[in-house]
Amino acid sequence: MKRRIAAVLPALVAVAASIPIALSTTPAAASAACGKTVADKDGSSWNATANGANERSGSSTGCAINGIAYSGHKLDYHCYTVAGDYTWTYLRNDSTGTYGWVRDDLLSDYGSSVYCGF
Repeated sequence: MKRRIAAVLPALVAVAASIPIALSTTPAAASAACGKTVADKDGSSWNATANGANERSGSSTGCAINGIAYSGHKLDYHCYTVAGDYTWTYLRNDSTGTYGWVRDDLLSDYGSSVYCGF
């Protein structure tokens, strides 16, 4: 499960320093600017819960709120990105028709496992 990047990063750095070949399991930070949309790279539909999580226009609390994902809504994940210490999933809320970015720790299953890569 994805957790706050900052919590696992020191351990990853320590392990990587002891291995002759550089390995990276965490993508570089690539936050989504306000208004950023992405294609559905995940290809899966999910029935995760989000108890009143804001769906934002970008991967920042400073971006506009497009809608709200509530428990029981069907969410279709597109991909995730890294913004600061958090990962965010871009999704379509099939129950309301809205699209937006939701911080992964607000989703019951921690969001998409497919990196957006932009």
